Amino acid sequence: MSDTANPSQGKLYLVPAPLDFGCDENPDLQATLPLGTLQAAAGLRHWVCENAKSARAYLKRIHAVTPLCCSIQDMQLVELPREVHKKGDHNGQFDARPLLQPALAGHDLGLISEAGMPAVADPGSSVVRAAHDLGIAVVPLVGPVSLLLALAASGLNGQNFAFVGYLPQDPAERGGRIRELEALALRSGQTQLFIETPYRNLAMLQSLLQHLQHNTRLGVGSGLTLPSAQLVSDSVKNWKKKTNPLDNATPTVFAIGR
Repeated sequence: MSDTANPSQGKLYLVPAPLDFGCDENPDLQATLPLGTLQAAAGLRHWVCENAKSARAYLKRIHAVTPLCCSIQDMQLVELPREVHKKGDHNGQFDARPLLQPALAGHDLGLISEAGMPAVADPGSSVVRAAHDLGIAVVPLVGPVSLLLALAASGLNGQNFAFVGYLPQDPAERGGRIRELEALALRSGQTQLFIETPYRNLAMLQSLLQHLQHNTRLGVGSGLTLPSAQLVSDSVKNWKKKTNPLDNATPTVFAIGR
């Protein structure tokens, strides 16, 4: 929470979303989100989101657990610009202050991404940064973060790790980046985490098995928190022996280390 927060202003709540968006399975929200988080979200009327349709679907699921403060039709949802989705908003070039007008007017405001914690491997950091600059209190709520779930389940170094986002799509550039990250992981012991767009999971796995050394450890977390979740961590040598090792369509986190 910002030390300079103005008590007459609203707060910015960082509202985590379940990790099942885009999947067929929709388990009970309370299996992955505390009731306190759902109640806080239910009390918000103003939202900044990636996609209004997805946000409304999530709010409908919240309402099934705890009543919303108003009808979904009366919610005020503002989407982050499309260029923020494509290029990210962590470089400080996007001015998010206009999105925070409800908070400046005294209303609490929620920030939500498509899945997991907003501003972590998702857009939203510009909104959080702007809130701090404007003296708006920032309140992160408890919920699933796929990166930490995958790291914890990998058996790799959880004391020293880095998230490096997406790897290049070009095969040659991707191979070079994989070797670079492996060298860093083996030299320093720092686990390297990265993600891939669904339907490119198998291509990423094939590149990893092609370019990583046999004894390097590769952890993969797919469909986390779903009943069909896959969590596998093994040497590259053993990965090469596996058949049908990965769902190509499910959001996946990859980790390499020693």
